[in-house]
Amino acid sequence: MFKKFNAKDDIHSRTNVKSSVQRGLKLKLIEQFPKLENVIDEIIPKKGQLVIIKCTDKLSLYAMDNEVLFYQHFDDPFVPSLKLIHKFADCFPSVTVDRGAIKFILSGANIMCPGLTSKGAGLPDENLPAGTVVAILAEGKETALAVGKLIMDTDEIKKINKGIGIEVGTHLGDGLWSLEVE
Repeated sequence: MFKKFNAKDDIHSRTNVKSSVQRGLKLKLIEQFPKLENVIDEIIPKKGQLVIIKCTDKLSLYAMDNEVLFYQHFDDPFVPSLKLIHKFADCFPSVTVDRGAIKFILSGANIMCPGLTSKGAGLPDENLPAGTVVAILAEGKETALAVGKLIMDTDEIKKINKGIGIEVGTHLGDGLWSLEVE
């Protein structure tokens, strides 16, 4: 999604978010990511100013203190930025890909099921439904290299083991990673 993102061409407007809207946004984020409840005030402080950045293709970026926290396409689920996942890794569901998938992910490719089920890869024990936003870790690494949305639930990925398992939204080195919000 952010492979060819260019701040000068793709950003249309920036607006400060009202405190009432900010409170509602926090509730939606906690509903989507229940483990955020204990740290949500650290991520979006009550006295902080959240900014929504409207971009092309109905993409909205939510930023605070010059750092993008989440993005949302239309009314799809919120997707955390990699920088936020690196700070609060335990708050987001995650999967692990094998070493062979790393170079493809870093070039913007989606993740195929075999990259999630082979030796070195790992899916969570509990079933995650299709549409769940997940942090993507690489075999042997502790920090996420990408964030994506499950195309099928994790039990289905294990069973079918064919096709695209995760649609990658953002990865290390893409336009969102290098975006400087001013």
